[in-house]
Amino acid sequence: MSVSTVYLAVITLTAVVTIAIAVADLIPAQFVLANSAQVGVPRSWLPLLGGLKLAGGAGLIIGLAGVPVIGVVAAAGLVAFFVGAVVTHLRAKVLYNIGFPAAYLALATASLVMLLT
Repeated sequence: MSVSTVYLAVITLTAVVTIAIAVADLIPAQFVLANSAQVGVPRSWLPLLGGLKLAGGAGLIIGLAGVPVIGVVAAAGLVAFFVGAVVTHLRAKVLYNIGFPAAYLALATASLVMLLT
């Protein structure tokens, strides 16, 4: 697998999973409601949080489509967002599902690193 294939795969995967979880926030899906309640995130925040994730995923796609600065900004924003999600889980001591925001953070970080190199 070439570097450009890995680059495309990682950034595309990050965009797809981020957009998918954004849609779950915007619906809002039952698991999102349960998780947000456990970590102390008010339901009223879900549209904003979903919108931020959606913008980040879309920004990654725009970056791949030829506007690299948008991709970099989107990836950086997603890294910050998911650092906040991990910290929120830690503060609430909800650790049984911390792997999800941690995985999103890892993907966003990998995307940012690839976009910057």
